[in-house]
Amino acid sequence: MKEALIKDLKKIVSEENIRDNPADLYVYGSDASVHEALPWVVVRPKTIEEVQRIMRYANAELIPVIPRGAGSSTSGHTTPIDGGIVLDMKQMNRILEIRLQDVLCRVEPGVVDDDLNRALKPYGFFWPPAPASSRIATIGGEIGANTSGLRSVKYGATRDSVLGMKVVLANGDLVNLGANTRVSTAGYQLEKLMVGSEGTLGIVVEATLKVVPLPKFRCLGIANFNKLEEAGETISEIMASGSSPSMLELMDNIGITAVNKNLSLGLPDVAAIILFEADGKVKEAVDYEMEGMKRICEKHNGFGIQMSYDAKERTRIYTGRKKLFASLSRYKEGIICTDLADDMAVPNSKVAECAEKIHEIAERNNVIMSVYGHCGSGVIHTKIMMDVRKKEQWEDARRVVEELYDYVDKIGGVTSGEHGIALSKAPSWKKARNDLLPVMRAIKKALDPNNILNPHKLQDAPDDWVTATKLRYLVRG
Repeated sequence: MKEALIKDLKKIVSEENIRDNPADLYVYGSDASVHEALPWVVVRPKTIEEVQRIMRYANAELIPVIPRGAGSSTSGHTTPIDGGIVLDMKQMNRILEIRLQDVLCRVEPGVVDDDLNRALKPYGFFWPPAPASSRIATIGGEIGANTSGLRSVKYGATRDSVLGMKVVLANGDLVNLGANTRVSTAGYQLEKLMVGSEGTLGIVVEATLKVVPLPKFRCLGIANFNKLEEAGETISEIMASGSSPSMLELMDNIGITAVNKNLSLGLPDVAAIILFEADGKVKEAVDYEMEGMKRICEKHNGFGIQMSYDAKERTRIYTGRKKLFASLSRYKEGIICTDLADDMAVPNSKVAECAEKIHEIAERNNVIMSVYGHCGSGVIHTKIMMDVRKKEQWEDARRVVEELYDYVDKIGGVTSGEHGIALSKAPSWKKARNDLLPVMRAIKKALDPNNILNPHKLQDAPDDWVTATKLRYLVRG
């Protein structure tokens, strides 16, 4: 079957854009999550027409198709559970148009986030979602996951900046969704439905994006706290005060210790650090925002407060937060940082409570968890750090994931704030939003009746993430 598949695909794309050797299949069999499953073949289209022909063929032959950008997903979005075709979209990487008079740009899905912002900078504009993986993350992947990042507190997530798109459906049809305008009441907003659909409803082959003027002034501050609870209360009060931070980030002591070990930054040994930022066209307005946030930090016993407009100094201040995830595996000898229970969103009033609860759940279940993230948006990131060689640690992790997301649902939060559901979070998300599943399955059936687009994700994901796929770690009994 594989030989026939590759022969047929060569009629659509050139041989150089087909990969089926074991090394490539291994690379494309996993993303940044804990999951792994090998595809049958990797195909790299260059044009919309090629994507259409691939989908027509796959739909007729009932072959799964998994769209993929950079593979930076932490939840298993691009894991090909049933094998099939991994559709690598990175060669469709042209910036088609920058139309400043309409404050938008048109791009292909393989354009890298940082590359787009480099192209926009000379014009005085930027694309705001800003995920931590912006150096490699593609626009198509950001749309699939509804990505956001450190400036989501002011500028929102990907969905808030997508105006329209061209999408190839499962049967190969090309549809134009959305508009070139800021507002539209012309029918269902299907472009918004596609954002966050994780490749299960269609293949995005072009996107029209709203861009934002670069602020003339940007000031970053840092405050230290001896109690995690006080840091959380500070975040809640800043957001309730009417302040407009462009960044509001949290690091706990575990994260601080990890980055100090890894990078020798000399960060203070405190319970928590808050990074707060304001930006704008007028310096006096930025000063006003920064002074207001500083006063709230001081009210909750924040100390050692520093603030700077200087770009180099801001980079120095932010380095610890930027390198936190990469540093976590250095926290303690013999432990590995896994992308499990790695993001959730809670009401701002629950940030402090949730941060404390994460540590309590981790300690009770014999793992280590750091608390950090874009807490001004209510997004809390954490990672389960454990000895992945021990089977019992995976059972510990299973309990942590279930218990933590049960708690998040109880306090009115959501299972994922920006990384998506895919496989790792699906059991908890389905449990919390059981009312949505029939509706989502009906939409999936209407757009993909043969269920070939990224099957077994979201509402159709397995009920046990541990056994859903092979895990990308050595497990010993």
